[in-house]
Amino acid sequence: MRVLLLGADGFLGRHVAERLLADPAVQLTALGRSDDADVRFDLASGAPGALARFLDAVHPGVVVNCAGATRGGARELTRHNTVAVATVCEAMRRSSTGARLVQVGCAAEYGPSPVGASTAEDAVPRPGGPYGVSKLAASELVLGSGLDAVVLRVFSPVGPGTPTSSPLGRLAEALRRAMQSGDGELKLGGLAVQRDFIDVRDVSRAVHAASLSAAQGLVNIGSGRAVRMRDMAAGLAHVAGYDGTLHELDEPQVAPGPPPYPDGCGIWQQADVRTARDRLGWRPRIGLEESLADVWMEAACRV
Repeated sequence: MRVLLLGADGFLGRHVAERLLADPAVQLTALGRSDDADVRFDLASGAPGALARFLDAVHPGVVVNCAGATRGGARELTRHNTVAVATVCEAMRRSSTGARLVQVGCAAEYGPSPVGASTAEDAVPRPGGPYGVSKLAASELVLGSGLDAVVLRVFSPVGPGTPTSSPLGRLAEALRRAMQSGDGELKLGGLAVQRDFIDVRDVSRAVHAASLSAAQGLVNIGSGRAVRMRDMAAGLAHVAGYDGTLHELDEPQVAPGPPPYPDGCGIWQQADVRTARDRLGWRPRIGLEESLADVWMEAACRV
């Protein structure tokens, strides 16, 4: 099976590439903006016709899109998350390959959910910020493209390579600095929110399964369980061996409005993952303790 992977140098893309390369039946080609890519191409500015000609030359059976931006202003997010996907869809329509498209989406497309509820794929999306809006627009483009396509809405990925710009990555970095300086008290904010954390290696397994399946439409990828950020902080401190005090700066939020968490999803998110189980044969395997241990291992080695 020939697979063209877009965005192989990102947090998710690196793990997807590793998973696909481990399958001896897969012949992988990576396309992206970095020097490490097999072929350099900017989806946000490149022409669909040029990409279509490349598709015809490589003739992949599956195109996996992990490319995109998580930070920046609305204009930049729209270019890299929405315009780029429009380019991919148009190129695939022009191509003669008939390839399947696996689009990696994000739970930020849903926006805030009622506390205690599990979000299923039929939920009405109400993204709470420009990132979620740009990703939702991309998903709608894919679903309305007429292609053989599936969109995986990934909830909160963690594990090896967790970006330092993410809430958990920043927490790990703050913990590392506190331990280096011998600080016995660590002041943290944004711990009231609850998110559905899923190990990035389980996400890569889901992408692999989606590549091989005939599933179409939306599929949630998460653990099916919301966890408080304060519990994630405590778990990270435990695996790090930090015996100081974690001091929470913000009280649990009860008033309307978004808490200090950057995804625009309010106080709570939890995935309904029955579709992934039924249509992909996928279940998460890696527990949070292992994920946190790997996050801390990388943070502790940082200088």
